[in-house]
Amino acid sequence: MRILKPRASLLPERPVLGWREWVGLPDFGVERIKTKIDTGARTSALHALEPTQFVRDGKSLVQFRLHPVQRKSKPELLCEAPLVDCRSVISSGGHIEHRFVILTQILLGERLILAEVTLTNRTLMGFRMLVGRTTIGRKFLVDPGRSFLTTRHKTGETP
Repeated sequence: MRILKPRASLLPERPVLGWREWVGLPDFGVERIKTKIDTGARTSALHALEPTQFVRDGKSLVQFRLHPVQRKSKPELLCEAPLVDCRSVISSGGHIEHRFVILTQILLGERLILAEVTLTNRTLMGFRMLVGRTTIGRKFLVDPGRSFLTTRHKTGETP
């Protein structure tokens, strides 16, 4: 039996992500938020305080407060997004948590991706956002030994 190896030229080019990256959230006016790339998590999650469901013009929406800077409560943004679903999610602590799910654009490197994101309080977590494997999909490769491969941080700014 002969095993064929795929030629590199036949494989699609995929950008490589580190285990943490700067991500943009254009729907909320967030140029960059430090994010953990987590292939162990199915769904992406965003730090959201006081998420509240409401209806406008017959459409279900969620309003929430967002603190995009890690370990800081300022700036605080008031955000709205279309409600896609409500799901039970097993948190990293092993507890079942009921979360709102929104659909929003994520700028990851030079790619703009429409992704489902759950809303949860991540105040005690190391990152205000987590990008899970359904968002990463087959669009990226992940190198867990490296960081910030898609963007460079500004001089004087702590990654």
